[in-house]
Amino acid sequence: MDRTSLKIRLRDHARALGIQQMGVTGADPTQHAPFYRWWLDQGFHGEMTYLARDEARARRADLARTLPRIRSVIVVADHYPAVDPPGVPEEPSVGVIARYARGRDYHKVLAAKLRALARWLDEQVGLDVAAQGPGVVGLDHGAGGGSLGQVHRHRVYVDTGPVLERDLARRAGLGWFGRNTMLIHPERGSYFFLGVLLTTVALEADPPFEADRCGSCTACLDACPTGALLGRDEQGAPVMDARRCISYLTIEHRGAIPEQLRAAMGNRVFGCDICQEVCPWNERFAAGCEEPGYADRGPGERPAGVEAAPPPRRADTAGRVEAWHPGTKTPPLVGLLETALDQAAWDTFTQGAALRRAGRAGFARNVCVAMGNWLADGDDPPEEAVAALRAALRDDEPLVRQHAAWALGRVRSAEARAALEARSMVEFERSVKVEIAAALGP
Repeated sequence: MDRTSLKIRLRDHARALGIQQMGVTGADPTQHAPFYRWWLDQGFHGEMTYLARDEARARRADLARTLPRIRSVIVVADHYPAVDPPGVPEEPSVGVIARYARGRDYHKVLAAKLRALARWLDEQVGLDVAAQGPGVVGLDHGAGGGSLGQVHRHRVYVDTGPVLERDLARRAGLGWFGRNTMLIHPERGSYFFLGVLLTTVALEADPPFEADRCGSCTACLDACPTGALLGRDEQGAPVMDARRCISYLTIEHRGAIPEQLRAAMGNRVFGCDICQEVCPWNERFAAGCEEPGYADRGPGERPAGVEAAPPPRRADTAGRVEAWHPGTKTPPLVGLLETALDQAAWDTFTQGAALRRAGRAGFARNVCVAMGNWLADGDDPPEEAVAALRAALRDDEPLVRQHAAWALGRVRSAEARAALEARSMVEFERSVKVEIAAALGP
């Protein structure tokens, strides 16, 4: 079978697996490495130190360091839902979770599809694993380097390894780098995950996507509330300061949210889609999603495909049995905070979901900031909201108490002030004491 016909059949099989787009590029070292080094040198990666490790940088620059004898790179795009339920994010009492994280963990969903694609490819090229001797494998999915003597024919990566996915996707013809740093497909927009399959099988490469179709549009730069998007450099590469990005702040950042950025976060508690929401290419071409694993969830629901372990339940004051968590469709901030303050509820809520990446304390921190923005200067704050923040002010984690204090400081109520004054008498953590003092004012 020649390389062209094999690629055509491979693309057809990818569609049969539910993958919407696929492209192929060669394994030449990337030309994006100088920009990547400059970006790291500016410190724009923040606390994501794993991006700057010497070995990881070398492997991103040259894929042969990851897969010796690599011949081709298969890049796929798997789309996730692009439409919000009514009322989100305009309703400030509702927490906004980025679209990609409302269902099952995309790493697991897409990696399974790529492994199936690799197995199909093995069958087509006639790989006989048994004939190659002990210790030889046809498929290695990227979770470790393997033992001596292994022959790696494929490696699968879904946002988990030292590869420059968007650069490879552009080289494989799947789109261009938008000013928001996202890869934009000319017929589907940017609401998709990228997955990469490195292989020693030689396939015909697709032509790279050379055009920049953003033109003079600056909608994403103008809409970014924290000023994370810095435009393009002299070579045309889009630049982002991740330290100011809401996605970074709510997921990767482990410390306190910088105070000057908290109000700009609004009610976004995990990730941010603003720069995609305003993109004309998404407004015109973003479509639905057929993958059930990416669907959002109602109260108490698990992500599609996650095994049905009985979720913990509790009885409310009326004796009814309620689900522990409020789901991801239109989750009220109060319910999200109550969930994040309860370890069992948090475990149920994040089972099989990308939400777990933020950690319980980090997610509770995010929700406290969102509640502070919702309740700021309100004359009659909901009793249940103040009660949830008071509970957060007693959390075991100082990070949670610190942001609960900030949120209570923005509430105009005697109850909120009393909670802050009471906590100030027993608080021992300096960062929390400083936040409480600022909240109480002179």
